[in-house]
Amino acid sequence: MATQSCETCGRPVRIAGGIGDLWSFETDPTGGMTIELDDGGEFFLCHDCIGQLPSDRVVTSDDINKL
Repeated sequence: MATQSCETCGRPVRIAGGIGDLWSFETDPTGGMTIELDDGGEFFLCHDCIGQLPSDRVVTSDDINKL
């Protein structure tokens, strides 16, 4: 099982599909994703932090830095 830290809260997030899952038959999904923003920012965030981003406008790097 591979993990990567969320760039806002620091929580370790499971990354599904790695070689470790081949032998353990883990079926849990990935707990986050990398998002690319229009302003050039790229961040790996957990699903909880993604849910805190504004949904009524385009997200910017400043929004992520405020989390």
